[in-house]
Amino acid sequence: MLEHIFNIKLNGLLMSTKKLFETIDLETQTLSNRLAMAPMTRNRAHNEANAPTELHAEYYSQRASAGLILSEGSQISQQGMGYIDTAGIHNEEQVEGWKKVLDAVHDKGGVMYSQLWHVGRVSHAWFHDGEAPVSSTAQNAESQVFTPEGFQPTSTPRALSTEEVEVVVQDFRKAARNAIEAGFDGVQIHGANGYLVEQFLHDTINDRDDRYGGPIENRARFLFEVLDEVIDEVGTERSSLRLSPSNLMGSENDSESKALYEYVIRKLNDEYELAFLELVEPLADLGEHPQLAENVLDYYGEFYEGVLMTNGNYDREQAIEVVEEGKADLVSFARQFLANPDLPERFAQDAPLNEPDRDTFYGGDAEGYTDYPFLEEVEAAK
Repeated sequence: MLEHIFNIKLNGLLMSTKKLFETIDLETQTLSNRLAMAPMTRNRAHNEANAPTELHAEYYSQRASAGLILSEGSQISQQGMGYIDTAGIHNEEQVEGWKKVLDAVHDKGGVMYSQLWHVGRVSHAWFHDGEAPVSSTAQNAESQVFTPEGFQPTSTPRALSTEEVEVVVQDFRKAARNAIEAGFDGVQIHGANGYLVEQFLHDTINDRDDRYGGPIENRARFLFEVLDEVIDEVGTERSSLRLSPSNLMGSENDSESKALYEYVIRKLNDEYELAFLELVEPLADLGEHPQLAENVLDYYGEFYEGVLMTNGNYDREQAIEVVEEGKADLVSFARQFLANPDLPERFAQDAPLNEPDRDTFYGGDAEGYTDYPFLEEVEAAK
């Protein structure tokens, strides 16, 4: 038994010399390692204000050994909501709830960013007093959202007016301000996975004829206006962005996807100094979509010289390799962190991982949320 534990710890010491387990400096923080906890919707804000609770504080603080925690997507306004019981960042109760979360995370030495989220058309009229959700378009997402009646088809949206788009941009700014007030170390704009930013970026969705529609530069205008306002509010050193250039969630992506995302990423590189940029690999078979890059990091990484985070079903060995090779500076993990609150230690020791329980991913309480065992508890039980 003791020999077994010694061998695991010795292996962990050797593996900790790998770059994945080394510190990395962002502009305002030094991260203890290069493993990030990816944003994950868990639907545990069971209160009228959709505010985080003590259970959220326990969940996130359990995972404070991550180099960086990215919060679950937090809606920037009631208009930006599309799933039940998601913890927002737009009212006083939510800010106070997140303060308790951040206190708990910081007490354990963690670093945490808020992911600013507007779902756009990926929503249901239930969340909007029976009114249509909003988007860049009036086209239905033809998707499913989690409502009090279970998963339901998305409602047909209405297109935001030009003036209303400007209001949404300001909602992102206010949410960023709220996040810093709550104690977050920075913010991440959610520009991925078929939500509002992509609904402006992709020409298969965006059918506008105002300054936010038409050529690539116009379709990207919303993203950069949001980014400019957020940076003006909290500083470029506390601002980051998540993109999924080969995403097929809720759309056919863009007819000129490679040109679109090359434009966006080159502009980010040339005109901005973000804390980091996160690029998500395709999570599904791209099928008959030759306009999409099969390997996002390889294709778009050459256009970006700043701190780069990658995400997309990585395992331990792949994460070590991609950081060792210098293709990415950080790797974010979702399900592995969901089920393994001490994932950096387990990876460093090459220890077995807990298996995530899919039945408890969304909704519920502590089960499948804060009750996954730590490695030391597993070893003690042997």
